[in-house]
Amino acid sequence: MKKTLLTVLMLICGITFVSAQAEIKFDKLTNDFGTFSESAPVVTCTFTFTNVGDQPLVINQAVASCGCTVPEYTKDPVKPGEKGSIKVTYNGTGKFPGHFKKSITVRTNGKVEMTRLYIEGTMEEKK
Repeated sequence: MKKTLLTVLMLICGITFVSAQAEIKFDKLTNDFGTFSESAPVVTCTFTFTNVGDQPLVINQAVASCGCTVPEYTKDPVKPGEKGSIKVTYNGTGKFPGHFKKSITVRTNGKVEMTRLYIEGTMEEKK
């Protein structure tokens, strides 16, 4: 009887522990810079997220698809219910004018471990 009760108790604790997780929710997944000039080729945006889980959220990595895009992110754990941000800078210096679309892969300790963010825009030639 004691073994059965102990087993059931451990199973319930295990299920409760597994269901407690961090979860990231972004305000938006895409940012469109619109049209900007080659004479001012650096543009920046910020992606804001909330930890909608019940454990602290940690961003392990944020990697851009290209060296012209640099993400900066919250390094400290984000408590449940709190917000964090990822600032993304696109530098079009030396790039050909025209439309671009880049991705940023975000890896976390959350329920969904990987999320992709996208930036896009059109850089016009200097006049």
